[in-house]
Order: sequence, then structure tokens, then C-alpha cells
Amino acid sequence: MRKKLSLFLVMSLSMILLLAGCGTSGDAEKTRESGSTGSDSKETFKVGMEAGYAPFNWTQMDDSNGGVKIDGNAEYAGGYDVEIAKKIAEGLGKELVIVKTEWDGLVPALQSGKLDAIVAGMSPTEERKQTIDFSENYYTSHFIMVVKKGGPFEGATSINDFKGAKITGQLNTSHYAVIDQIEGVQKKPAMDNFPAMRVALESGIIDGYVSERPEGISASSANANFAMVEFTDGFEADEADTAVAVGLKKGSDLTAKINEILAGISEEERQNIMDTAVKKQPAAE
Repeated sequence: MRKKLSLFLVMSLSMILLLAGCGTSGDAEKTRESGSTGSDSKETFKVGMEAGYAPFNWTQMDDSNGGVKIDGNAEYAGGYDVEIAKKIAEGLGKELVIVKTEWDGLVPALQSGKLDAIVAGMSPTEERKQTIDFSENYYTSHFIMVVKKGGPFEGATSINDFKGAKITGQLNTSHYAVIDQIEGVQKKPAMDNFPAMRVALESGIIDGYVSERPEGISASSANANFAMVEFTDGFEADEADTAVAVGLKKGSDLTAKINEILAGISEEERQNIMDTAVKKQPAAE
């Protein structure tokens, strides 16, 4: 009888210890999972950009001139957008994380939660507002053309001077859409990014590409063979097409706070940040 009772007690004790162990392990796992998710959402501000649209954003190899390390990459991001993103992250009390993302992948990444915001020289167009929200504008510019220095289009004063020219712009942007305003233009297929357009211009595949003034200054500063053309008779465009704002997920609770932070950055300071970005851009951009 004692043997049976002892055996029963041993089995009961073993079962209790086993259950206790399982419960502790499960609880610990849940705690780790919960703690990890909570930490990421509270401590980081994940910002998406191409890191290929100087002077708004570019890729560099070190942290010089305020560069921020790109997530999962040995490279760093610099530029106007990075400096604005720093100010926003500081105002939010979060650590800035730069996520290098192709232009067409920015909105899907934001919608899926991989990004908290897009700070990438993106214009708050009505079409984009159908899928994401935007902050107040943090920069406003105007359309220009980048051409070969010394070429037949450097002295252009009107967009109609580009009749017959081979012109392109970035895919899925207002830069590309406004080319239709040029009568008789040879509208070439849109390109994925600005480095690709600069290569195409250098090689003569195109005669020019549409951009905005900061990028035009950047291109002509980085390459002595390029010139920026500003027009007296230029493109017709809404402010939403030439302004840039922070892209946010629909209904984001960050919007009001980001607008408050941006309101605290004066126009003078914004221009100083842009002027510095133009001067500090990598020559290879």
C-alpha cells in the first residue's frame, strides 16, 4: 500500500513540476514577444526613402555630414529629408531608423506597417491622398529641366523650346506627367530613379529630364556636364505637385504631432538645411 501511495505521490509531483515548467516557459515566451513588439513601436521611428534623390536624400558610405545608418545595410543616408526626419524623431522622442526603399515600394511598405512614415521628397498629390495621409508641407519648389551643358537646350526659356526633344521623368511622379504639356515632345519611358536619368542624359539617350529646383542644383553641381534650365514660361502645376510632405498611414495618430513639430521649423531654417544639403551632397550623386 505504501509503495503504491509513494508511487502515486512521485507521479503527482512530477506532473506538477512539468506543468509548472511549461507554464513558466510559455509565460516567458509571451513576455519576450510582447516586450519586443512594444519596444519597437515605442522606441523607433521607421522612415522610408530611396536614398537616391539628392539633395533630398542620398546614399553615402559613412556618417559624415550627419549621415544616418541605413537599416540592415552597411551604408548611410544623408540629405534634406534625413535632417527633417531627425527633427521629427527627436520631437516624437523616438530613435530614427532609415529604411532604404525603392520609390514604388514606399506606399505599400507604409500601408503594411513596415514604415511609420515616408520622408522622401514626396508630393501630397490628390491621387496619393486616396491611399495615404500627409503632414503639412515641409518644402515647396518648382519644376525645372536638367540638360547637357553647352547643348542645344541649355538656353531654353520656355517649355515649348523642347519641341522634338527626348524628355523623361521619374516613374509615377508629377515630373513625368507634366511632360505632356510640351507640344511635339518625344516623351521617353519613365525611369525608376534619378541616378538612372543622369546616366541616360550623360550618354545622350535623352536630351533632358524634368525635376525640381533643389535636384537641378544638385545635378549641375555634381556634374560639370549638366545644366539646370529654369523657365519664364514653365509648367503649369498645382502646389501639391511641387511641395513635399511626410507620408503617413491613413488615420495615423502621428499626424498631429508631426505637424506640430514641423510648425516649429522656420522657413529660414528649412532653407538653411536645404542649402547645406546641396553643398554636402556626394559628388557621385
